Amino acid sequence: MSDLLYAEEEEALRAAVRDLLTDHCDAPGVIARTESDTPHHRALWKALTDGMALAGLLVPEELDGQGATHREAAVVLEELGRAIAPVPYLTSAVVATEALLACGADDLLRELATGTTIGALAVALNVAPGAAHRTARLDNGLLHGELTGIADAAVADVLLVPADDGGLYAVDAAAATVTPQTSLDLTRPLATVTLDQVPGRLLGDAGPAVRRALRAGAGLLASEQLGLADWTLTETVRYLKERKQFNRPVGGFQALKHRLAQLWLEVVNLRAAARNAADALTTGEDTDIAVTVAQAYAAPVAVHAAEEALQLHGGLGMTWEHPVHLYLKRAKADSIAYGTAGAHREALAHLVDLQAP
Repeated sequence: MSDLLYAEEEEALRAAVRDLLTDHCDAPGVIARTESDTPHHRALWKALTDGMALAGLLVPEELDGQGATHREAAVVLEELGRAIAPVPYLTSAVVATEALLACGADDLLRELATGTTIGALAVALNVAPGAAHRTARLDNGLLHGELTGIADAAVADVLLVPADDGGLYAVDAAAATVTPQTSLDLTRPLATVTLDQVPGRLLGDAGPAVRRALRAGAGLLASEQLGLADWTLTETVRYLKERKQFNRPVGGFQALKHRLAQLWLEVVNLRAAARNAADALTTGEDTDIAVTVAQAYAAPVAVHAAEEALQLHGGLGMTWEHPVHLYLKRAKADSIAYGTAGAHREALAHLVDLQAP
């Protein structure tokens, strides 16, 4: 059994990422971006990839990556979740990168590792690992079709498209028509990708590549949900210590203490599940079970934490100027990303041979 506590190097990485996000990703700036036509924070992405080389954490050193593990990527995602940073880290540096690792696409891995190229797997964000998904139609070597719900496609340079012949194809995003969709989470926008006689380069088999990519996405999404839940709990406690009613801090009322204590327990349990999933992805031991357990637990906790934050901030929480609405929207969107909690519970039942009633 691996040690699930954070290593010194992981804590140092966390501190560096948090400092960077404190400087570059304040809440008013994120809110302003969601109201613009360009919600993605390009300057922050450049700082994360150029300055800290975080896009290549999962890429081997010989391919210009860092040769790190999913544990380090999980720490980064915790911090990005705390700041609801509008960058394509999960979609490019984790999901697209894992698909390319499965195919052995070294040239594209080098480009993604350095952050010069952003990749997006052209599979809808709500698809669970191993579930059916849409494919493009391959006709005379050209790709046709419409793929919906693709996260961060608007900012991608290369799209990894599964086709009906079983292959995974690299497509220049400029050759496709990418149309923004109305999405609940304004910090991770979705888009429809339309392919009309678009050329693609065959990378390998789509089946194992997509499964691997979605499994890593689901497992590490739990760390993002942990960061989100931890921030909302911390901010709510801080606010309730300051906010006064009947000349005493609101946080002193027993009913609110009970709600916060319950939430704290849920967040602690979520940390254990998320760390276990990141560690299982690193070691390859019981990975499917660890990922499904984490996702079955993470979504309800993150949503609950954000809902409590919204309510316990009172009227302030209902305003657009306070960022808690962005956390609730991200938590809700994450709750169906890479499979719902219910889908993961069902998958877990099959994995441990526990028949549903």
